[in-house]
Amino acid sequence: METSIVGVGVGITDRFRSVVEDKAARIEHLAPRAQRVDIKVTHRAYHNGRMEDETVELTLTGKGPLVRAEATDADKFAALDMAVDKLCEQLRRAKDKRVDARNHPRGAKFEKGSGELSGIDLQPASLDVMRAVATGEIPIITGNEDEEGYTPVVIRTKEFDPEWMPVEEAVDRMELVGHDFFLFIDARTDHPSVVYRRKGWDYGVISLTAQSAPAAVA
Repeated sequence: METSIVGVGVGITDRFRSVVEDKAARIEHLAPRAQRVDIKVTHRAYHNGRMEDETVELTLTGKGPLVRAEATDADKFAALDMAVDKLCEQLRRAKDKRVDARNHPRGAKFEKGSGELSGIDLQPASLDVMRAVATGEIPIITGNEDEEGYTPVVIRTKEFDPEWMPVEEAVDRMELVGHDFFLFIDARTDHPSVVYRRKGWDYGVISLTAQSAPAAVA
């Protein structure tokens, strides 16, 4: 398995590269079909340089979807350890789900008339939850540190191309990326949807009734 290390605002020492190679062997043991792991180390200095930390991001590529994990600590070696632990846990969870799927085949059924799902551990979100998601307002801080009312809380935004898939695949993708939720377009209904983790192996799904526009065909 190939490894690639990039430092942003920080140098990558031979010692760090050596530790990464040891960690890569552990990852490869859990994901023998993985082809490459990319490691990004980012150094951040906060207001007036009084606080600093290192964020380590791991991206595992191979056959199938990407698997990502990240961790932050004052020491980049500690951040690396935590990120690798997260990545390995995600790989173990995905493996357990595959074994469970073989032993207990999924027979999910979707009733278009009632909108009910059966044969899978998913529960539709309540009306109150859907209303809260639709009407919630989250402020995004865009001012600089010298402005009145500055807050160190930063809300990151990301944009992705829409992907059509069934709910079951969205749950698997969520487990692999290690998030508590996953956005997608439900292939059965064409509705923008999100699956989210509940307790244990239970999951929930929220869908918007407005249909998404299909991808343009060149």
